[in-house]
Amino acid sequence: MNRLGKLVFGVFAAFGIAWTGLVAYPILTFAGLKQATDEASGDLVPPPKPGVAEQGYHVYAANGCVYCHSQYVRDPAEGADIDRKWGKRRTVARDYIFDRHVFLGNSRSGADLTNLGVRQTDAQWYYRELYSPRLVHPETTMPAYRWLFRTQKISGQASDDALKIEGPESPAAGFEIVPTAQGKALVAYLLSLKRDYPLPEAPEPAQ
Repeated sequence: MNRLGKLVFGVFAAFGIAWTGLVAYPILTFAGLKQATDEASGDLVPPPKPGVAEQGYHVYAANGCVYCHSQYVRDPAEGADIDRKWGKRRTVARDYIFDRHVFLGNSRSGADLTNLGVRQTDAQWYYRELYSPRLVHPETTMPAYRWLFRTQKISGQASDDALKIEGPESPAAGFEIVPTAQGKALVAYLLSLKRDYPLPEAPEPAQ
C-alpha cells in the first residue's frame, strides 16, 4: 500500500471509530433501554405520557420553550440542581425513552422543568403564568403566550378553566378568558413533567 493509500485508510478509520463511539454506540444503547420496575409500587417506570400531554409535547416544541428552559437535573457533583429542589436525583437516559425529541435545553434563562409537575400541580397557576407571566413572577422576562387563549362571552356558568385574574388584565363584564385546545394541551404536558420515580442507575443521593 502506498503512502496515499495509507493516509486515506487512516482518515476513514479515524472517522469510522469516532462515528461508532459518538453516534452508533449511544443510539444502540439508548434503543435497548426499557421501562424499569419500581420495587415499592410494582409500577413500570418511566410511565408514558397521557394522550393530551403528548399533544402538549408538540406545542412546547413549537413555541420554543426549549430555548429558555432545560429538562435535565445534573448530578450533585456537576451542579446545584438538586439543592434548588429541581429534582431528588440526577436525570438519566432511561427518563427519555418515550420522548421522540429530548428537550435538554439550550440555556436556563428560566427554571429547569424536569419535575415541574411535582412542584406545581394547579392548572390555574400555569394558565396565569402563560397568559401574563408577571402576574405570577413580577421580575420575570418570560414573554406572554396569549395566542394560547381566547376571550369569549359567558354563556350560563363560567368555564371551569377560565382564568382567575383581577385588575386591568381581567376581561370585561360578562366575558371570560379561557385556554384554547393548544393551551390546555401544553398545560397537560407541563403537569406531566414528573421524574419522581426511582431508577436503579440513578438512586437519590444520601442526605
